[in-house]
Amino acid sequence: MQYVGGNRLTLLKNGVQYFPALVAAIDAAREEVFLESYIFADDETGSLIADALARAAARGVRTHLLIDGFGAGAFPARFRDALREAGARVLVFRPLIGWRRLRRNRLRRMHRKLAAIDARVAFIGGINIIDDFETPYDDPRVTPPRYDFAVRIEGPLAADIRGTAARLWRKVAWSQVRHRGPLRPPPAPPPALGTQLGALVFRDSVQHRRDIENAYLAHLETARVEVIIACAYFFPGRRFRRALMDAAGRGVRVRLLLQGKIEYAFLHYASRGLYGAFLEAGIEIHEYNAANLHAKVAVFDRRVCCVGSSNIDPLSLLLAREANVFVDDTAFSAELRLSVEEAMRLGGTPLQAREWNRQPFWRRVRIWLAYGIARNLISFLGFERYH
Repeated sequence: MQYVGGNRLTLLKNGVQYFPALVAAIDAAREEVFLESYIFADDETGSLIADALARAAARGVRTHLLIDGFGAGAFPARFRDALREAGARVLVFRPLIGWRRLRRNRLRRMHRKLAAIDARVAFIGGINIIDDFETPYDDPRVTPPRYDFAVRIEGPLAADIRGTAARLWRKVAWSQVRHRGPLRPPPAPPPALGTQLGALVFRDSVQHRRDIENAYLAHLETARVEVIIACAYFFPGRRFRRALMDAAGRGVRVRLLLQGKIEYAFLHYASRGLYGAFLEAGIEIHEYNAANLHAKVAVFDRRVCCVGSSNIDPLSLLLAREANVFVDDTAFSAELRLSVEEAMRLGGTPLQAREWNRQPFWRRVRIWLAYGIARNLISFLGFERYH
């Protein structure tokens, strides 16, 4: 992980801050736009972003949209037609076609959420192209929007993000013969625009299979005061669990903000099979119940933080293409830390070891059944070392 200096970074909370900033950057594009999203919904937000991309393409900006074949499986034809008519290029990562739906490698999804505009401005985080309130259980009249983050990046790090977006675009394009075509040379690299240090860390299935997990582990192993993690889907492997408990054992205050609402029942109960050991080790767990938790962020010793698309679970750490940004900046980290602490205080429920061990019998049975099935499934998929 190599930090790049000279950046100006802006933390964006939820779609209400992210989508206007993304549209403004696309509307200001002069040469090229790359946008990657796991989900691209047929809703007001989807229309907003699709229209911005079409406007960019229509004025001659080289516009590239890459969506996932599973997450964006319902990508509407009207968006695709409008973008292509305007001159934008649209690619689908691993389309789900016929018998290929059943192949194990179909689990390798493109889960990244990033954008690169003119190699000068970039965005990276966990926010899909979808309305903030579009969840299976939330009522926007009485609950807040889903809780998530992105980072707006100006400066040399934006060029790194452009480079990784272009490489993935080229790879996907060459895997689909009718979409093959050369990419023009990248725009000139941007000058230093600030003083903040940032590092792009991504996961693929070739040279960077463990990069995100290893970056987390490195910061957990060197933490001396405090670790805060907010994660939507949390089922860490053996090394990660040990690093969390070792940190707590040497006096580091470890706090986890995890999903309280039941979105996927199996994962909900399976992940809770780990809570007892964490609580006994002195790790603090807060379940977020105010709305849908979708964030994947962390703060280490109030100085370094992480924002990105990668959950701490087997799909993200072992299978999916993910992208995170690590930031070494006390002011930026303090802003993120303050937001997560506020979410813990106002929307979270702290769990106590004594109360956790007194759960009803029926709930403990569900947890241990789900946990056992999850471990066997991980072994079946060939990831024995993970659990």
